[in-house]
Amino acid sequence: MNSFPESGTPPVGCPAHRSTDPDAGARIPLYGPEFAANPQAFYDKMRQHGPAAPVELAPGVRATLVTDYSAALKILQHPDAFTRDSRRWKALQEGEVAPDNPVLGMMAYRPNVLFTDGAEHARLRQAVTDSLARLDAYRVSRHVERVSTYLVDQFARRGSVDLLNEYAKVLTFLVFNELFGCSAEVGDRLISGFTGIFDGIDAEAANQELAESLVQLVAHKRAEPGDDLTSWLMEHPAKLSDEEMVHQVTIMLGAGIEAERNLIANGLLLILSDERYFGGLYSGGLLVEDALNEVLWNSPPIANYATHFPLQDVDLGGVTLPARQPVLISFAAANTDPALSSSRQMLSTRAHLAWGSGPHACPIKDSASLIAVVAIEKLLNQLPDIELAVPADELQWRPGPFHRALSELPARFTAVQTAPAARSAATPDRATAAGIERTAAAAEATGPQGRGRWWSSFLNWWRA
Repeated sequence: MNSFPESGTPPVGCPAHRSTDPDAGARIPLYGPEFAANPQAFYDKMRQHGPAAPVELAPGVRATLVTDYSAALKILQHPDAFTRDSRRWKALQEGEVAPDNPVLGMMAYRPNVLFTDGAEHARLRQAVTDSLARLDAYRVSRHVERVSTYLVDQFARRGSVDLLNEYAKVLTFLVFNELFGCSAEVGDRLISGFTGIFDGIDAEAANQELAESLVQLVAHKRAEPGDDLTSWLMEHPAKLSDEEMVHQVTIMLGAGIEAERNLIANGLLLILSDERYFGGLYSGGLLVEDALNEVLWNSPPIANYATHFPLQDVDLGGVTLPARQPVLISFAAANTDPALSSSRQMLSTRAHLAWGSGPHACPIKDSASLIAVVAIEKLLNQLPDIELAVPADELQWRPGPFHRALSELPARFTAVQTAPAARSAATPDRATAAGIERTAAAAEATGPQGRGRWWSSFLNWWRA
């Protein structure tokens, strides 16, 4: 059995180690409304097991969740002892996890940068990071501002908005469509497919829609490359095949969209509910950046992920990590590890684990932070008296083991009458207007029969 050196964890035999076998005793469920409502209470319970605890990701899906900051770093930074390739997952190979289990959308192997190791991972990651490095911060900021203006125009006269589903969610889709160079048709299909998968609405049809749209995007960029991430990936010396292109774009879009919309929404929640921020919103960008940094420490949008599979049994501070069983990192629990309580305010803003660490650390963190800052600042500048429409403690959180995500974020403000020309240019077609104005906007944006037209409507508005 491999063993990591002890650091910041109780010695074996201490009462904190109530279970050194992740299979012993009842597993702690990471699904359902109870976990979503108060995950920190669950993390506190898990810490009684030591640096990691036995959990259940979905009914019958066993895993170990690392809650200790130092232990998390050891795993993230030691790829020699672990693989990210979920084809090594014993329970999945032996049929104990059904092929239609909902967690497989996030855990099943795909030939992309997230699920590969060694030389293949290095090749794919270089293509991804080099392409992302070509993004111009000014271009990204300007596009976020344009999208924000467009979206606020849709609800400004109402005096109310769901900041998650009508702002953060749609803004993220539209911004990423721009960065990847989507045409109107491809962009609408991508939004439809991803929304269906994220929200569990006709997931099989949504997955088919997504796959077809990505193949269409890659084929289009092979024929007509542009000044965008998809084209830059194709141009890279790694010479990605069409299949590799589809899988890299899928993970870049999927991981970026889900995390980004939750980062924006969670940041807005903090700013609008915490008196340390409310009232000083317009003193400069640093305040918004501070709020986002606090979110990344305390309520990271991807709370539990970075699935690893030990190549052999590993001892982690007295807890056995069985070979070929999934080990997840709780970024949320590690960031709030009590061992950091006396020093975490002294730590660098980059010391949190919300972006991961080691060879699989998030490669788009700088652009993601920029998008969130600009999206929040632009909204607050356009609607300076915006406030939550319900108390923060009455908000509902989406169940699920991986994310920290609101179901909705209702807010109110003084209705704004936009200029007639702006109203005319910003008015979407009837189908899009119906979709945006519903709190459950996803219903309009999913399914091949009811495909939303957010992206094409934005393009029509912008070109008008």
